[in-house]
Amino acid sequence: MKIKYFSDTDTALVEFSDRKVTETKEINENIYIDLDTSGNLVAMTIEHARKQASLPHLSYEQIGKELPIKSLQRTAKSRH
Repeated sequence: MKIKYFSDTDTALVEFSDRKVTETKEINENIYIDLDTSGNLVAMTIEHARKQASLPHLSYEQIGKELPIKSLQRTAKSRH
């Protein structure tokens, strides 16, 4: 995933994949989504990004399952 901010136009582009865009849908006057042939989200454009999003405050947090204990032990042993 890539996030690009164009300060000259106050536009943010969030790219979720590099698939070919076949359709763009307007969500509202400031937000557009790009879809591939299967209807999967490819990108999102946010106009007037400073008002629409909390720029420049951007954070990323990955939340998921912890590794199983056996995997952790194997990883720790492989380091020695």
